[in-house]
Formats: sequence, structure tokens, C-alpha cells
Amino acid sequence: MSDTSETFTLVITGAPYSSQAPQTALGFAKAAIDAGHSIDRIFLYGDGVHLASALCTPPSDETRWPQEWADFLEQHSIPGIACIASALRRGLVNDTEQKRYQLPAANLLHPFEIAGLGEWVEGRMTSTRTLYFHAGG
Repeated sequence: MSDTSETFTLVITGAPYSSQAPQTALGFAKAAIDAGHSIDRIFLYGDGVHLASALCTPPSDETRWPQEWADFLEQHSIPGIACIASALRRGLVNDTEQKRYQLPAANLLHPFEIAGLGEWVEGRMTSTRTLYFHAGG
């Protein structure tokens, strides 16, 4: 990488299929990587946590945005973090939270993780830029 490369933390607050936020963020992330920059982490907040749901199943002729993101994160070894408070409010849980709340199943899509706002703060501290992708309206 050159001396002008930057490191980005991306915050996504819009849900797939009801906003363009995840799609726009993925386009940006791919372009940034192609330009020699790096992505420190993706942080999902508010309705953005729906991007980490393993149960999202659009019609067969539509893009599966959660899987597109999961594949991108794995390909580039980028952490994808869903805010725990936002996730729990919206019915998104990992194995740990499933057991803690005695729920019938976990539905967090691999490689996403659930963590607190400290991950957002750390991303802001370690990245040269933090970009927000919000739902319109």
C-alpha cells in the first residue's frame, strides 16, 4: 500500500431490502480495497443488524445481501460486528445469547459477531476515517 492509503470503519444503519445502505456500503468497500485502502471493520447498528441474519431469504431472483457481505468479509478477513443492543431488540442472536435467554435458535450469519459499542469506538480510534451508511428518509 502507498503512503496515501487509508483505513476505514464502515457503520451501516439501514436494513437490506428496505434501504440502499448495505448495497452502497459494499460497493464502497470493494472500491476501497481495489484502490489499495483497507477496511478495519464493519459495524452494524440499528436496523443495519438485519444484514447479519442467517434467516434472510429474498426471492431467488434477488441478491442475498447478507450472504454477499459475509462472503466479502471472509474473503478479506474483515470483522463484521452487529451491535448487541440493536441485535437483541431485533431478534438477532448468536449461540451465547440464545442460551442466555433460553431462545429456541440462534440466527447470526457467519462470520458476523455480536459485540458492544466498544467495537465502534475502537474502530473510530484505529481507522483514518469512519463512514456511515444510513437508511434514507
